[in-house]
Amino acid sequence: MHNTASVKKIKTENFLAELYLDPFNKRLRVDDYAGKLEDAVHEAERTAKEQQCEKLIFRGRVENYSDLLAMGFQCEAVIDGYFRGSNQYFFCKYFSDERRINPHWISEDRIITSVVAIERNPDVIMPPSEYQLLKITEQDAEKLAALYREVFQIYPTPLHDPAYIKKTIQEGTIYYAFRNNDDLVSAASAEVNLFYKNAELTDCATLPSHRKHGLMKILLEKLEKDLKSQGVFCAYSIARALSFGMNAVLHQLGYSYRGRLLNNCYIFDKLENMNVWVKNLAAADYWRHIK
Repeated sequence: MHNTASVKKIKTENFLAELYLDPFNKRLRVDDYAGKLEDAVHEAERTAKEQQCEKLIFRGRVENYSDLLAMGFQCEAVIDGYFRGSNQYFFCKYFSDERRINPHWISEDRIITSVVAIERNPDVIMPPSEYQLLKITEQDAEKLAALYREVFQIYPTPLHDPAYIKKTIQEGTIYYAFRNNDDLVSAASAEVNLFYKNAELTDCATLPSHRKHGLMKILLEKLEKDLKSQGVFCAYSIARALSFGMNAVLHQLGYSYRGRLLNNCYIFDKLENMNVWVKNLAAADYWRHIK
């Protein structure tokens, strides 16, 4: 798998825009913008068509909600508090009919219905003593890449590559993992945006033979503690809509379901829909006390 995603920053006299070009997933995402909205949208659409993207994603602000609808976008999900406390809306537009169709939508509705019906239990049970929790450093990149290679044949970012993992650590991404014997068997990360004070909990992977100990719940709680210590209180995660287990873990930890991104990225053997989950870490302790 080869992912050549890149960031393109555009500055004109009328607008600023930060574009995330993602040819592997045939999509373009506008991560930030300022100035004249129409010009930023036109530039994003022009670039998307030039790059033969099938999907354009715009991280919109609340004050542009109606304008983006009027420009042909649809809102698929929301992240509460993403822009330093102000909500971010995933506005999406498609450039092919095939990308707009997915046969799993109704079964994924059923998964969400059954997940949110589960009684929340934030308590964490520590695993057997042969599991060791550790914060990943650059020295662990090789073993972490081996774990991701084993769990995901195809993944939206190049986590199979130790050099990519080292680069993300240098840029501030936090990884935690569980070691069993000498191998890493479960891992998760937090991609931190210190400017807007938010973080995406992502790259969640556990080897099938180690999935009965609730390792992921512990890793995500550990990441949350690190984020709070950095003053980051908006945490969100984007989980495979077909994965009952991962969605259930997020619900159990007090995350709220906030919508579904259609045909968002390639995982395993196909384009997958992704559920958006959000948690205000500042309110999390309060929620525990009143449980």
